Amino acid sequence: MDVNDGGISIIVVRGDVEEPRTITLSRRRLVLIKSAAVALGVLIAAMAASWSAIASRAARTAVLQQQNDSLMARHQRMDSLASRMAAFEARQDNYRQLIGISSPRDSALWLTNRGSAGGNAGGLGDGAGTEPTAWPLTTQGFVTRSDGGASDHPGIDIAVASGSYVRAAGGGVVVDAANDPVYGLFVLIDHGDGWRTRYGHASYLVAERGRQVRQGEVIALSGSTGRSTAPHLHFEILRNGSPIDPLSMVTPP
Repeated sequence: MDVNDGGISIIVVRGDVEEPRTITLSRRRLVLIKSAAVALGVLIAAMAASWSAIASRAARTAVLQQQNDSLMARHQRMDSLASRMAAFEARQDNYRQLIGISSPRDSALWLTNRGSAGGNAGGLGDGAGTEPTAWPLTTQGFVTRSDGGASDHPGIDIAVASGSYVRAAGGGVVVDAANDPVYGLFVLIDHGDGWRTRYGHASYLVAERGRQVRQGEVIALSGSTGRSTAPHLHFEILRNGSPIDPLSMVTPP
């Protein structure tokens, strides 16, 4: 191989041929070959990166699909549980009527019937609005934050195990049951006469928007959704739109 004026001459010698063969690559041709090699390398690298990104997105999509399927299955199980509990409570009412017991049942186990929109659930009463004076949990929990009517954190935080029953503090109508970046899964109940209550950071909502609920009905399961660092219930009482200290209305059991 000889270098000539920036080019390259390659001498090829074959054993069965007397005369050697000379291949000359000019400087310009060498530059073109080098440029083509660089472009091919860049193309291969880009294709590899593209395939890697596609594979990564496909893997994330598969994980998200699995999580979505898991959540859907969980919601279906909770719906089935709520329906079975409502049916069980209805049978209890029938048994009480048959044996002549008229005393009210324990409100800690009241569940709304998600199977029928509007109206009453399992004979729980007319859902008339009442002042929110009942403790919003079936257990005492532990009040970790109580700012009363403070504007930056209205209401109280009650530490409680995830999945605990959250109850309506008073009878009324569910005016909102949705997901919020701060409150997470929450329920807002209008009790009439300017009274409203909010229940935040739930893991699952039992009550639906537009339903009438009675004081003590289970409306959600506690959790740690939204802006939360641990399982707890955020509970607010509003009077004509202004927050008041819930502990002035409700007393832990």
